[in-house]
Amino acid sequence: MPGVPTDGGAVGTVVPFSREPGDAVAAPPVRTIRHGVAPPVSRVYVSFSSGNLLQVACLGPPIPEGGGGRGAQEVAVGRVVEVNLGGGGSGPGGADVEEEIDEAEMRRIQYGSVPAFALLQSRKNALADAAAMSRVPSVSEHAEWWQYVLEYSKTIGSLLGNPDSLPAFMIDDPKTILKDREKPTSLKASWELLEIFFVDKQLKSWLPERFVDWLADYDSLLTKTENTVYRTLTNFQKKLINLQIVEDDPDYWNGLAAALSVGWLDIVVNMLRFHGSYQLDQMDNRETENGLVEAVAVLVSTMPRMRPDLPTGKLGHCCKTRPDFIKALEKWRGQVNKLECSAFWIQCGHQKTRDGLKNLLHIMLGNIKNLTAATSHWLELFASHFLYIRPFTVGFEGMNHLAQKCIQLKPSTDNSGLTGLLGGILSENPEVVLAECTKSFGPWMVTHAMELLTADNDYADMMLHEERPNIGGISLEELHRLVYAQVLCSHSLTWQIAPTYLSSCLNQGLGLLEILLLKQPIQDNRLVLKTLEICRLYELGNVSTNIMKIGGIYHWKHGRKGTGVYWFQQAHDKVRLDRIALQLFENIGKSVTDDSFKKWEGLLELLGSDIGSAGGLEFLHRYRDFKRSLQQAQEGRTGESARQTVEFLIQLMRNPSTPQRFWLPLLHDSVRLLNCKPCPLLNVAETTLLLNKLQELSMAKLRPDFSNINLPNHALNSVRLALASNLARAILEDP
Repeated sequence: MPGVPTDGGAVGTVVPFSREPGDAVAAPPVRTIRHGVAPPVSRVYVSFSSGNLLQVACLGPPIPEGGGGRGAQEVAVGRVVEVNLGGGGSGPGGADVEEEIDEAEMRRIQYGSVPAFALLQSRKNALADAAAMSRVPSVSEHAEWWQYVLEYSKTIGSLLGNPDSLPAFMIDDPKTILKDREKPTSLKASWELLEIFFVDKQLKSWLPERFVDWLADYDSLLTKTENTVYRTLTNFQKKLINLQIVEDDPDYWNGLAAALSVGWLDIVVNMLRFHGSYQLDQMDNRETENGLVEAVAVLVSTMPRMRPDLPTGKLGHCCKTRPDFIKALEKWRGQVNKLECSAFWIQCGHQKTRDGLKNLLHIMLGNIKNLTAATSHWLELFASHFLYIRPFTVGFEGMNHLAQKCIQLKPSTDNSGLTGLLGGILSENPEVVLAECTKSFGPWMVTHAMELLTADNDYADMMLHEERPNIGGISLEELHRLVYAQVLCSHSLTWQIAPTYLSSCLNQGLGLLEILLLKQPIQDNRLVLKTLEICRLYELGNVSTNIMKIGGIYHWKHGRKGTGVYWFQQAHDKVRLDRIALQLFENIGKSVTDDSFKKWEGLLELLGSDIGSAGGLEFLHRYRDFKRSLQQAQEGRTGESARQTVEFLIQLMRNPSTPQRFWLPLLHDSVRLLNCKPCPLLNVAETTLLLNKLQELSMAKLRPDFSNINLPNHALNSVRLALASNLARAILEDP
């Protein structure tokens, strides 16, 4: 869907938009996109991607590539930006309470999750081998498997952030209700949900309490348009600065009831201390009123909680066993009832204080009407049932029934990814869980969350590992991993970690991995070495050989002969090395004094001494040694150089790898040595060998396919005369 920016309105807008104060129709939400393209933006393309992602391509004006001259090609400069439609906008409070994950942060998460994923896959393979030997039905039957998955989940969760972390320089303000902390993300919230309900078996005895803790961290993410307890307290925090008498403000008591309904006991006690009866400079006698407020604060701070322990700074009385909790709950509720029936309420002269405190007592007693009025979202009402009405709720079926009841009491039109995910979890529907993860959180979440789903769920394990003909005979698990691997492969900074996920896909993963490695650019040697290292790690010897061959061809065609030969040697490419040898044959000089000798001698040095893989290169190395020795013999450096040169000549003439067209140049270069006096350098047998080669060469010249090297016309006669003379002298000196 392309669009051109209009002339009117804001700079760079696609559609003219004006927000008039008197408009009766509500203004549509406006989302600012930081595309980074220098104005003016000449064209905009909008297309839907997977889930809630919208891809917006912003193109600047075309720029001439050839410097602006005539005939220069114009190149458009632009950028593609992904916009999460579900992540924008603010709630009623107007505050952006969710931290958006940018590209750099997402890459950090992607890289950080690779070691944990690889370790879990290694442990899974080891347990699978052990299960095959011990005849255990599946890996999940092993007692230690869920502990491995829990360790994996904790590692991934630490990458996604810590909502409880506080800045080191933070100084607490006594009037602060909600402390500043790291902004939560939906990705972290969804991951913790899956860990709570699918992995951590230690939480089964106090699962409702753990869900209450989760809601305390991520209540701000439940909805973007509707009210929540978090937004209620945030809005009151802004009003608190200008309030003289807080107990006269209805929002004060609404905030107290909302916080108490979801179990934020420390916030409730802190807010009760804001009450005016605690001030020392009181004109009226408010001791009874202050006593009632303090009594409620004590009851709140001693509320029984069926859990092993409490985080630092949290209030409540921990009960580790069910009998202890029942006993403490009965005693505590008796104290609440006793306070509610106390005669001191008659002596409390402040009506709003009396009504507000009684409302808090009714919430603690589990009055459904008060809980429904205090909460804003059905998930908050769901958590309040765990705290005050049904603390012993266990099992997905009971929780799902309770959730449906809360949805009826508190219907919500803005269903975020978290609520949809929780609905799939409670209904024990792995298909819905995967669909919500795909829709709201993307391929990374789906790929890594599948391990949590199958930790202790046989149905999910069977569903994800069943091979399906309609998707090419692969399983859903492999399909999602392949999709995520393709996402990684599409970026130059993340393709290196894609092999970890492709290698875990047994059906199609290795084939796609080979395609990925073969498509990597070979211009940069460092990138080639990285690719070859990946091939070594995954034992892809054939792919490594092909990459080295491709690199050799590329460098050879672009004039980097030495680099090309190096890669051919690493690939043991005998065919191409022989072809290089044939090209070098054309550059070999006709005599020792030829300047072309130095040109190809350097290339032969780069070829190295390992010449067993190419016969042509073997000849070139021997010919190089012959040329060097011949130079030394003609310069008269050493007495042994002449005899060594003759030995090199005989080796070359006997070696079948020496091409026939080089026989005559070799003999012609050696004429001066053959005429060496006073004693011949060749014996009768060696001279006879050379004469036979010369005769064979004379017969070969009659064939039409004979290749002749440009030599003087008298070269053949000169060689024949020198050999005959040497043979005569050798016969005379032969004893």
